[in-house]
Amino acid sequence: MMKRLKIYNGCVLTAGRIIPNGTVLVEGGKIVQVKEGAVEAADAIGIDAGGRYVSPGFIDIHVHGGGGYDFMDGTVEAFLGVAETHARYGTTSMLPTTLTCAKETLFTIFDAYREAHRQNVSGAQFLGLHLEGPYLAMNQRGAQDPRYIRNPDPEEYREILRRSPDIKRWSAAPELEGALAFGDHLQSLGILAALAHTDAIFGEVVAGYKHGFTLATHFYSCMNGVTRRGLYRHAGAIECAYLIDEMDVEVIADGIHLPAPLLRLVHKIKGAGHTALITDAMRAAGMPEGESILGSLRDGLRVIVENGVAMLPDRSAFAGSVATADRLIRTMVREAGVGLAEAISMISATPAAILGIGHSKGSLAPGMDADIVLFNDNIEVTMTIAGGKIIYSA
Repeated sequence: MMKRLKIYNGCVLTAGRIIPNGTVLVEGGKIVQVKEGAVEAADAIGIDAGGRYVSPGFIDIHVHGGGGYDFMDGTVEAFLGVAETHARYGTTSMLPTTLTCAKETLFTIFDAYREAHRQNVSGAQFLGLHLEGPYLAMNQRGAQDPRYIRNPDPEEYREILRRSPDIKRWSAAPELEGALAFGDHLQSLGILAALAHTDAIFGEVVAGYKHGFTLATHFYSCMNGVTRRGLYRHAGAIECAYLIDEMDVEVIADGIHLPAPLLRLVHKIKGAGHTALITDAMRAAGMPEGESILGSLRDGLRVIVENGVAMLPDRSAFAGSVATADRLIRTMVREAGVGLAEAISMISATPAAILGIGHSKGSLAPGMDADIVLFNDNIEVTMTIAGGKIIYSA
């Protein structure tokens, strides 16, 4: 039986305001009370926040690895290792994300996910799987393996979807032949389609949006802006995401993939309600800088991690993020000038809404899952609670 928790003497970040000297009472893995001042609960385990912030848990809807592990390793150990690593930085739930690969590799990952989900008691919760590729624009492939990039194949994607009931999101390029029918099929199954690694122009993005492509994957990265085809300029995927008011975007807010002026622009135009912060982290997140591997240990790409980002060994291009959730918030607050409460909503309430789970996750209110993070003024995480269970304590 889960014990009651009483978190008190904290600055509680709710959807409406910051509650000074606030108390959050947890029972049965759910939040049962949030209020200013003391709450009587004699049988509860008391956690003195000591004036620290008490925040909704951080939800990372795009993450590949961390702590020396990558989901592409296809092992239970890797899944659990990533989940435990990111829990140290305030992530209470995540969408494990794959890279473009062979179908058989995906199936191995599916099996590892199911078993890891069953065993996961000390890391960030798994919310399902996010497949990134293989239906991508070759010209915008970034670090994705070109051997596996292709157009959507109905027989193939239907087989993949039958093989795993855990797929919650699939990122693809909407301009490819067959992509709109692919989007329709994902919609029919309640799976989020996201545009990614794309050369789409205005009409193609609008068509994609109408067929379910409602989220822009790692906005700005691996997608075109204003482009010319022949004599004429066209709005690219970036401008279209701004023009379609209801389209959501996700950003790697490490201050490197997107510098502060662009982060400010995204916030100014899309707002916190349509912008999710993601780590898009690879295995080197939470590890010392130096050499690492992007993707699977078996056949991944050798990279070097320097100055807070992964690069190709010749330092000619970025090769992945090593961000953790706390870093994203610090960047938005300190460099992009976003208020703390808004920045927190961009990694809690907004991603929860994008995934359609805002009724249970993403905010501190009675009836919500007890996913809670305590952090200090430097946004350094000191405690992470997922489903009412302490999964990290400094």
